[in-house]
Amino acid sequence: MAHAPGKYTDFEGLREQAVALRRGGYSLRQIRDELKIFNNDILNQLVKGEPPPEWTKRPRAKDDLRERARELRLQGWTYDQIEAELGCSRSSVSLWVRDLPKPERTRSREEAAAIARKGWEAKLRIRDAERQHTKETARKSIGDLSPRELFLVGVGLYWAEGAKDKPYDRRENVAFVNSDPGMIKVFLAWLDLLGIERERRRFTVMIHESADVAGAEQYWAELIGADRTLFNKTTLKKHNPKTVRKNIGDDYRGCLVIKVLKSADLYRRVEGWWCGIVGATTSAG
Repeated sequence: MAHAPGKYTDFEGLREQAVALRRGGYSLRQIRDELKIFNNDILNQLVKGEPPPEWTKRPRAKDDLRERARELRLQGWTYDQIEAELGCSRSSVSLWVRDLPKPERTRSREEAAAIARKGWEAKLRIRDAERQHTKETARKSIGDLSPRELFLVGVGLYWAEGAKDKPYDRRENVAFVNSDPGMIKVFLAWLDLLGIERERRRFTVMIHESADVAGAEQYWAELIGADRTLFNKTTLKKHNPKTVRKNIGDDYRGCLVIKVLKSADLYRRVEGWWCGIVGATTSAG
């Protein structure tokens, strides 16, 4: 809304009204609407020096931590000590106490570094606890899977990770490769649901030649509870001395390949099921 040039000439009169409204518990927005003052600079000048009413102040969840941080700072604590004690970020501590005098250094750099490490380790423990809590809460929210739910999960899992037929390279057979033991278990449970006989399944371990090959073979055999006669010869990836491998350590066990014999018909049904999921999703949208 536009105002005439002389709209705010009676500034003192407007200020008296604005101050009276402010003291009466009005917010800036309410004063603006009441006096039709839509210039924020002038509105702020009219109520300058008048504190806002309590009801307009936002509650601050960290007020207690802030007060405690200031108490500790006045006692001579460093930022690192306050971080470790309260589990707060350094930026928050700095914001809360930056106007207070800096305590004199009473520790060596090594001692200060040790305190900083302690604070960081405490922060990491808090983060890890939060991370694990989130994961556990999400895990419990799943509950039991119905056969239909497992069926749909398996179709999506295969279409994301399994081998697929190409117009230029016909591969109408079911083959699934993954290094995640959880993915392997779900895929095998899906095959069980579909009634695929275990005698039709063949397994191959794929792993880097410099890894613990025998240990990986034993691991996968125990994980899936399959007879070793159902395992093909392990496929070894040749070592390139110019490459720095990151997939190392005791938990590296390569990948497991699961192939279903005589699975052309099964593959066609999987592709059809996936198209049905896509079509149903499109229709729902």
